[in-house]
Amino acid sequence: MAHSTGLVQAILFEAADRDNIGGSAYGGQRSICCTPDLAKLEGCKQGEVIRRPSSDDPDWPYVLDTHFSGSHLSVKLEDEVVRITKTGMYNLFFISCDPKLRGLSMSGKTVWRNPGGYLPGRMAPLMKFYVFMSLAYLLVMVVWSSQYIRFWRDIMPIQNWITLIIALGLFEMTLWYFEYLNFNSSGVRPIGITTWVVTVGAIRKTISRLLILSISMGYGVVRPTLGGLTSKVLLLGLTYFLASELLDIAENVGTINDISGKARLFLVLPDAFLDAFLILWIFTSLSRTLEKLQARRSSVKLDIYRKFTNALAVSVIASVAWIGYEVYFKATDPFSERWQSAWIITAFWDVLAFVLLLVICYLWAPSQSSQRYAYSGEAADDDDEESQSLTKGTDGDVGMVKVDKDRSGGVSSAFSLEDEAEEDKREFS
Repeated sequence: MAHSTGLVQAILFEAADRDNIGGSAYGGQRSICCTPDLAKLEGCKQGEVIRRPSSDDPDWPYVLDTHFSGSHLSVKLEDEVVRITKTGMYNLFFISCDPKLRGLSMSGKTVWRNPGGYLPGRMAPLMKFYVFMSLAYLLVMVVWSSQYIRFWRDIMPIQNWITLIIALGLFEMTLWYFEYLNFNSSGVRPIGITTWVVTVGAIRKTISRLLILSISMGYGVVRPTLGGLTSKVLLLGLTYFLASELLDIAENVGTINDISGKARLFLVLPDAFLDAFLILWIFTSLSRTLEKLQARRSSVKLDIYRKFTNALAVSVIASVAWIGYEVYFKATDPFSERWQSAWIITAFWDVLAFVLLLVICYLWAPSQSSQRYAYSGEAADDDDEESQSLTKGTDGDVGMVKVDKDRSGGVSSAFSLEDEAEEDKREFS
């Protein structure tokens, strides 16, 4: 010590043993470093970290000392392997209690490895979860593709977008699995791979939201185009993609920890604001579409849109409730001691998006009468309303059948695409 001019201590401890670090003199403010008063009360050594042995293991918390020698301005901490035998949330602090070392800077890295690999305990269950989600998307893709190929001549534009979202969902879940697998085996997250994964996820989320908004406006079912609102919808989609991409990159690329509170808030707020704006626009559009279908007495479409509205309402309520739970979860667990169940926070949003996609697939499944269903208008008397139903074809396939008859007894459409165009002009003028 005669030739040492400074001390830096690395201290490793389990979150449950955090009270064994530091102390308070005469009920005052808690201090990590040993002061003259604490040296008398605690028996610690002045200028060092206060450490009391754990009740489970007297060697913990683990402390490693590094001294500056003589007039040297730098010192290298030798590589040290620390074996941990107890499952828990561990923290590593580098602390200097020497006032002469103010302004000290440190660089380096620590490597943490669990028995099953390098994935942190709170992330490890997600690797199995992404396998499950990949298989679920694959099953949906197989079923949807079989129907899509079978009725490809009657496919609506909206069904093409549903196909794209299913493919993106399968691709995203598979990429997440391999990204986690690589991280678990190598201990690093390559920036390029992780950026690619989060970009695919941002694209999938953006297209999914635009699809829901377009359906709510009646695209592909009530009207063939969005008319003058197309540019606004695309602009909103681009803005949402950028906000989602920045947030996901900050949380995942090159890091395994949550970003700091202020930085996260700066990135979360735009994303949350856009989601709230989308929800408001979606339900406003749904209300107008339902009124239009009710006025036209389009009972089949009205029934489907009511089911779609109910599904959206349930998903929004579930989202708000889960956000409240997430805030409570993080507020009541500042030291991440409930890390074993933290993966559920991330998994919930993927499950919710998948369930909502299943509802859309069920309501707008490809059938032999998709085109007639999409662009035909049902506005007739009570006899016609009775004829509107979901029926099975002769070969057992589910189809949507609607027959409209005019006064002369011939089959006709209650409104034409030209009428729709005129209505769009009035609505968007």
